[in-house]
Amino acid sequence: MNFNLKKTLVLTLVLTLGFATQAFGQAALQKVMQERGLTEKDILAAAKTYTPTGGRDEYVVFSSGGQSGQVIVYGIPSMRILKYIAVFTPEPWQGYGFDDESKEVLKGGRILGKDITYGDSHHPAFSETDGEYDGRYIFINDKANPRLAVIDLHDFETKQIVANPFFKSDHGGAFVTPNTEYVMEASQYAAPYSTDYVPIEDFNDKYRGGLTYWKFDAEKGRLVNDESFTFELPPYSQDLSDAGKGPSYGWGFTNSFCTERYVGGIESGRPPFEAGCSSKDTDFMHVTNWKKAAELAAKGKFKKVNGQYLITMKQAVKYKLLYLIPEPKSPHGVDVTPDGKHIIVAGKLDSHAWVYSWAKIERAIKKKKFEGKDPYGIPIIALETALERSVNVGLGPLHTQFDSEDGVVYTSIYVDSRITKWNYKTGKVLDMIPIHYNVGHLMTMEGDSKSPDGKYLVALNKLSIDRFNPVGPLHPQNHQLIDISGSKMQLLYDMPIPLGEPHYAAAIKADKLQPAVRYKSGWNSRTDSRSPYRTRAGRERIERKGNKVDIYGTLIRSHINPEIITVTEGDVVSFHLTNLERAQDEVHGFAMYGHNVQLSVEPGKTASATFTADKAGVYPYYCTEFCSALHLEMQGYLLVKPKGYKDIKKKIVEGHKYTKSDYETQVATNIATQEIINQVVGYITERNYTDFAIVVALVEDATDQLGFADEAKKKSEAAALKGDYQNAMLWANQWWQYQVKTADLGLRAKTHLDENGAKKVK
Repeated sequence: MNFNLKKTLVLTLVLTLGFATQAFGQAALQKVMQERGLTEKDILAAAKTYTPTGGRDEYVVFSSGGQSGQVIVYGIPSMRILKYIAVFTPEPWQGYGFDDESKEVLKGGRILGKDITYGDSHHPAFSETDGEYDGRYIFINDKANPRLAVIDLHDFETKQIVANPFFKSDHGGAFVTPNTEYVMEASQYAAPYSTDYVPIEDFNDKYRGGLTYWKFDAEKGRLVNDESFTFELPPYSQDLSDAGKGPSYGWGFTNSFCTERYVGGIESGRPPFEAGCSSKDTDFMHVTNWKKAAELAAKGKFKKVNGQYLITMKQAVKYKLLYLIPEPKSPHGVDVTPDGKHIIVAGKLDSHAWVYSWAKIERAIKKKKFEGKDPYGIPIIALETALERSVNVGLGPLHTQFDSEDGVVYTSIYVDSRITKWNYKTGKVLDMIPIHYNVGHLMTMEGDSKSPDGKYLVALNKLSIDRFNPVGPLHPQNHQLIDISGSKMQLLYDMPIPLGEPHYAAAIKADKLQPAVRYKSGWNSRTDSRSPYRTRAGRERIERKGNKVDIYGTLIRSHINPEIITVTEGDVVSFHLTNLERAQDEVHGFAMYGHNVQLSVEPGKTASATFTADKAGVYPYYCTEFCSALHLEMQGYLLVKPKGYKDIKKKIVEGHKYTKSDYETQVATNIATQEIINQVVGYITERNYTDFAIVVALVEDATDQLGFADEAKKKSEAAALKGDYQNAMLWANQWWQYQVKTADLGLRAKTHLDENGAKKVK
């Protein structure tokens, strides 16, 4: 048979097999579609969201967790939940609110001296550099108790909570200025700034709204109270905010509603708040000059109250820092365009989105062109002076986000339950898509930055009704993923959110996030510094000073050191535990009976738990994370002696007797195991393993384990020389346990090298 004929036959066979495989695949796909009642449109949507095993998402979303007080993290396009970040509420899996370190963070959010273990988290916002998300921090507010939290995206942990020194509620946070100089937080419901009783009849004179600009130290990652300032505002209900950029840099914009200043009283026969708070045709957008305010504060022009600068309304007017502009009534979103030249506001009780021109607003301020003042003396810029156009986008418009295409925006339409795509420069509506049901906020990819990505949109729906399997009267919330890459929007995915009311969300490119996979050894993750309680292997100890007992312990597969601890009733006990692992994802937990102790100790972290041993007894403790084959053996006991108890010395009787034969059998097993380890080590070192950070960490950890194995081996051999085969066998078994852990790490390293195309070193 000649070469060309062979080639033809092979090609024919390949093509035949290819078409056969394709036909088989199509037949299988048709069968699945028929059995599940799927359409080609469904299959296309599934393909657009499907992320293969081991695949990564292009974007990461940070969504408020509503009444859970947390932040929800998920990926796009997969819509897979990746993490809940504990913020205002204790969360045991992460040890948040259970270890001493996170309790200190929660203390920062005390209200009136009380620990507040609930939060209504609302608006997450990324730190920015030159108007772009920089992936360093995210901030979120608590509406129920006016607080802000700082989450460090180095490790996705909450590092700081601050309580507003003036407000008693807070919906309008968090929003950042373009270089994260400040984080904006607006109050919601007017209240006295003092903690004193003030009768409701004094509402107009003594109740106040407000807007705080919290100074942020980006190097320390902390909000700085004594460099922050608050604008005293009229007793309107302030709402959301946004910071100017480009030509509007240095200014901030804040919604308000209930500018009627109506006070309800349904219980006494008065019409309720909703009747009086929606009677006017317009409310007020607040325009604040934060850049000039900061300069004046630095010059000492304002007094400090409760530790930060307070700018009274009279001062704000005097120094030309505050202006009002009519806006559609009951708005719920003020959004500065990416170029900073326009501001878009929509009102829930209107059908229009209003587009304001910053150039017109700035011109009116410079020329002092005002239509009058409000009852508190604040200048009002006329609507016709500032407005560029209004666009009919649907009944109940709320929030607007931006597309990568110039001028194109998306607005959530609450009453009509839809998303409207339109162009704010031309005023043309481009597309509409129905949403299920009652959409609140919406989010596009990096949609609050100066260069939005477009691609996807998420509608954050308040009701799911019949979208998912019924789970009782309390339904999940519903996030819907929409493809906005083409001229027409396409619904791709319904995602149930089973946690709180996810009020608002922000999405960032995944490659902007560079989180750590382990801590430096002995790290206090909340202060980002070495823990004074860090403990190295071999330096575990128990220190007693009076009735204070400090346990400096370590965690490593598969034991907690120390394992047996004896204290006296009434002692104050502090466990300080350091995770010695260096391998990625080798987390250890620590839980103890009867003392409300639960720690999460990630690789390198040191975490502490302090409590009073107030009742004599026996208290087992153990590792809560299934970390190895001998996870269940990772245990210990806290023994609390009664006061005055006299120890009776007894020898521990072993449950099983070992012989020389048992010892020799175990040693033979250890030698065989070592041969396997040597083969794996040879395989790894023959390849360019140092090019893979994950493998390097695994090798370091495996080396440590082999060191521990060698120590146990020496103890085993020493006992055998004395004829003590009981301890010789036990130490030989411990020697083998360390070998098993070494082999586990080595095989993980080998697998990673195989899957990632490691090359053999010549």
